[in-house]
Amino acid sequence: MSHDLLSVGDLGADGIDEVLQLTDSFVEVSERAIPKVPALRGKTVAWLFYEDSTRTRLSFETAARRLSADVMNFSVASSSVKKGESLRDTVQTIEAMGVDAIVVRHRSAGAPWQVAKWADASVVNAGDGWHEHPTQALLDCYTIRQHLGSCEGRHVAIVGDVKHSRVARSDVLAFTAMGAEVTIVGPPTLLPPSLEGWPVAVSHDLDSVLPKVDIVYLLRMQRERMASGLIPSLREYTARYGLTRRRVDRLGEDALVMHPGPMNRGVEIAADVADLPRSVIVDQVRNGVAVRMAVLYLLLGAGSDKVLTGVEGAS
Repeated sequence: MSHDLLSVGDLGADGIDEVLQLTDSFVEVSERAIPKVPALRGKTVAWLFYEDSTRTRLSFETAARRLSADVMNFSVASSSVKKGESLRDTVQTIEAMGVDAIVVRHRSAGAPWQVAKWADASVVNAGDGWHEHPTQALLDCYTIRQHLGSCEGRHVAIVGDVKHSRVARSDVLAFTAMGAEVTIVGPPTLLPPSLEGWPVAVSHDLDSVLPKVDIVYLLRMQRERMASGLIPSLREYTARYGLTRRRVDRLGEDALVMHPGPMNRGVEIAADVADLPRSVIVDQVRNGVAVRMAVLYLLLGAGSDKVLTGVEGAS
């Protein structure tokens, strides 16, 4: 892995596989009675989140602490951003305090790339606007690998609000790099205006796609990013694209149900479907910690060739 993780596309299949293999070791660490190793002792990781987050922020913080890194929390609500401080000045202020990595979430696409230009610290993109969310794609690949052995040869349907989803873009890059076939499914108003260059098939008929897939990946309706009028109503959206119990019966016996969270139960996924054994949504959250441990270690640690000894020998 290079100095930063800005796009999952920068990793390629070999880089993704390196993260997934290293994640196996950190899953083992997370299952210990004391899930902590000294791999990043003396390093400092800062969080620069300009948008709300539960899963991503908490899992990154947990990952850093389990690696024995120091953490620096930044809250936009109680910072000088409220006084008009620019992103560049905020980044330079944080870096002046001595940090080794900055984990960035921002409402504007491309913001982490700008941060990487301004900072000498390693930068991790934790979600930028509608653009990308690389560590979500990595944990999704790991969860599929955990349950189905590999992404290679699998067929994934990504369903819903693709237009406003940074997760969809990163998942398409990661899944196809690892040998999966991807079909995106949704109403035309919730798909990107151009899909040129996207290595995907497109469908507007969820019922016809479900029997053919190994994974159905549901996206949240991002109403906070939407203009009005993109769908007639949430009820109509659910009727055509919601994963109901009836639709689950169209899936193959081993097909998985995934969702990046937070879920709108009763909209894109029925409440009872979210709790079925084939739903691996909780596993996605759990794996997020180990995947982000692997990412932080590869960026800040001694190198993946030395991590196994350090992890297995720590107590």
